[in-house]
Amino acid sequence: MPKSSQNFGKLSTLKQPDDTGPTDSAAKASNKAPAKATSLDIAHLAGVSQPTVSRALRNSPLVSEATRKKVQEIARQLNYKVDVNARNLRSRHNNTIALLLCDDLDTSGTLINPFFLTMMGSITQAAAREGYDLLVSFQQLSDNWLADYKDANKADGIIFLGYGDYTDYVNRIQALAEMNAHFITWGPVLAGQPGLFLGCDNAGSGRMAGRHLLNLGRERIAFFGDISAHCPEFHQRYRGFCLAHDEQNIEQDKTLVFRADSNEDDGGHAATALLASKKPFDAVFCASDLIAIGAIRVFHSAGLTVPGDVAVVGFDDISSAAYTTPALTTIKQKTGEAGEELVQSLIKLIAGQTISSRLLPTELIVRESCGAKR
Repeated sequence: MPKSSQNFGKLSTLKQPDDTGPTDSAAKASNKAPAKATSLDIAHLAGVSQPTVSRALRNSPLVSEATRKKVQEIARQLNYKVDVNARNLRSRHNNTIALLLCDDLDTSGTLINPFFLTMMGSITQAAAREGYDLLVSFQQLSDNWLADYKDANKADGIIFLGYGDYTDYVNRIQALAEMNAHFITWGPVLAGQPGLFLGCDNAGSGRMAGRHLLNLGRERIAFFGDISAHCPEFHQRYRGFCLAHDEQNIEQDKTLVFRADSNEDDGGHAATALLASKKPFDAVFCASDLIAIGAIRVFHSAGLTVPGDVAVVGFDDISSAAYTTPALTTIKQKTGEAGEELVQSLIKLIAGQTISSRLLPTELIVRESCGAKR
């Protein structure tokens, strides 16, 4: 295992019934243990095939809810106990999902992007509900995680959170796709990507944020974020932001775009650079909440009021966004739904289903930093 890897072990434990099967008078008389029920017995009683019984007992999404409940109830009545070792040998599955959180830690070596932590919590809960163990590994972006996870016996599939430089990441996962590995990435949905991606509607969200600020009468709106090909999610947010300007025949000043990665320090640096440029501005759309929090701190230090002098909108809706001063208006990524969809999509891949990459909707959360009346 990589040196930074941590296995959080089982997240849920299915209590099995007693090993004793049902007894009858003949068995008691002969002092012989009754024959144990088999999956074939359950299949006969449920009126389904034996493979369907196996899928129903492991909560496969390929089986309808009604059939799953029927099979599981018959199994309970028969005190049927799944031989996990035998099942794993047959299916070569171990009911384990690997969650690789790829993120460069801050300079103290301790902090992880809080958005990723929230996502990790929702993925943990979703995996537990489906009876899957979760192997969580924190990976530095510089680590050779591909070599560590080429061994398919470690997990049935992989969920990736965070990717750093997108162009480098795509090159890495291309090898996994060529191995027909089961994996899904939380990130941008683009044409020609290797593997499966699930993400939020970044362009639509940027458009939503831009419309909101423009409708509030703000016209000189800066953008803080990396809009290069290395960070397509931020670029998509910026593209939607520009589209909102086009809709109102307002030109988005390209000189008001300042590069920032998703951390508070970069948000502060971007705000400092904007102030130093002496260019007029009345609002800032930040590609993440962390960038926005750092920017607001610098604006306050420079004597500007938020939202009086400058309105600010962030992105993500991390837990601290509601507790900044002023409380941060932001685009909410629905992490609960995202975690559930990531796990369900990966389970479908493992089961052999063909599914497509797709986008999830977001929501504008209006608080104090934009100046809108609520």
